[in-house]
Amino acid sequence: MPDTEGRVSQAGAQSILAIDLGTSAVKVAAVTLRGRILGGDVEPLELSLLPDGGAEQQPEAWWRAIVLATRRLLASGAVRAEDVIGINCSSQWSGTVAVDASGTPVCPALIWMDSRGAQDVKRAVNGFPSIEGYGARQLLTWIRLSGGIPSLSGKDPVGHILYLRRERPDVYRRTYKFLEPKDWLNLKLSGRFAASYDSITLHWVTDNRTLGRIVYDDRLLKLAGLEREKLPDLVPASSVLGPLHAEAARELGLREDVQVVTGAPDILAAAVGSGAVGDFEPHLCVGTSSWLCCHVPYKKTDLFHQMASLPSALPGRYLLANEQESAGICLTFLKDNILYGRDAQASSDGDSPDLYQVMEQQAGSVPAGSDQLIFMPWLNGERSPVDDKFLRGGFFNQSLKTTRAHMVRAVMEGVAYNSRWLFTYVEQFVGRKLPSLRIIGGGARSALWCQIHADVLGRAVQQVDEPVLANARGAAFQAAVALGRLTVEEIPSLVPVARTFQPDARNAALYDELFREFVNLYKHNKAIFARLNRARSA
Repeated sequence: MPDTEGRVSQAGAQSILAIDLGTSAVKVAAVTLRGRILGGDVEPLELSLLPDGGAEQQPEAWWRAIVLATRRLLASGAVRAEDVIGINCSSQWSGTVAVDASGTPVCPALIWMDSRGAQDVKRAVNGFPSIEGYGARQLLTWIRLSGGIPSLSGKDPVGHILYLRRERPDVYRRTYKFLEPKDWLNLKLSGRFAASYDSITLHWVTDNRTLGRIVYDDRLLKLAGLEREKLPDLVPASSVLGPLHAEAARELGLREDVQVVTGAPDILAAAVGSGAVGDFEPHLCVGTSSWLCCHVPYKKTDLFHQMASLPSALPGRYLLANEQESAGICLTFLKDNILYGRDAQASSDGDSPDLYQVMEQQAGSVPAGSDQLIFMPWLNGERSPVDDKFLRGGFFNQSLKTTRAHMVRAVMEGVAYNSRWLFTYVEQFVGRKLPSLRIIGGGARSALWCQIHADVLGRAVQQVDEPVLANARGAAFQAAVALGRLTVEEIPSLVPVARTFQPDARNAALYDELFREFVNLYKHNKAIFARLNRARSA
């Protein structure tokens, strides 16, 4: 019998409970071993933005949200507790949860947006001669062993840990282990202090040259200034941690013999859930942030554009990883802070139309190019293809004729220009033209945004069915692989494409021109952004 989202209930089908910990919400879904979504639930999360680039969340709030959403999912009848055989997490990456020996957080989690450790990272990587802000000796050692190097923005876990050691020595002393968000959730689920080969990568202290045996490297630990004893033990990607901890089973309403799988960071889980699991098969995610990734058969680094092939969520595979800081969050910011406002939304009739749908309709009434209005989407700085925490967003070329509809479309186009900027260097990285790509994430639900991306990129864009659940589907696939119930080769056929958007040749010249000006806006204004924001909060 169909549920409220039109999916078909399959009571009795063995399934995976997939947990997707995002920045704005936790999503849970029951997914069959063949990737069919039986049902799902969402619980919102709070985010604290602090002076000097701080961005924090409460780990215990993550767990409460997971428990609430899971309980509601089980109560809905979409899946029976006795049919759940595995549990797997995908989560926001590049975060830090400091915990004591009991696993209790000793301070709020510093998440991927937190840049307060920038000065500490710069001290750690500085040297002479300098290449892009890195000492040449340190740079060569890091890239040769790990494939990357700590971001100068301070947003990697190494920046978080060094910041806590400098500013919160009491917290640092009390910390037994520093864990990625996914690995803290796995601690709650399994009782094990562990990180997987993929999730530990952004600490930049592991030797990633042999995918089957990734280990901490003493040279990298010394360069980063991190202590091995404060980091978790390592286990392979896509492996089983063990049965569900008794207390977690009780809280979630599941059996204790449910198997906990290592899970994967969001970027890596999405790569699996997109169905693009073959080498050189790209996917674009338009979520809160954005990325454009593909699996590759080699270890390689592009230091100048913040990209590298890193250990994948799939055993023995590399994934070209990158990240753009602000995508869907730009549209949310426009909705909440400029066009409508939270107070107006809170007081509106519950039967009012979804504002995102209204905004999409408005944007569709404006011609391609938004009458030359350009939006710069760097609301929280940028990571790829430039690593610059001082960049900021805004509209350029606004006139008295600019309407609300122009602003909405310009934001959608600005995010697409940013994707094209990154795509240029992705194709250079893989050494070939990529004729098409799959699109996932909340932004991929918009047919207009998919078409804008196809037009701006000049590539066919394949909209994955139920794109917002790609992370959950990827987590379920990874768990099924770990449990020996699915092969990687079967995955592409299990991820349907809802619609393919072909680029409109009539818009090619216009978008080529506006894209060039978009990049020029960065080049001519980056020094101004640095002067304005060097001593201010993110």
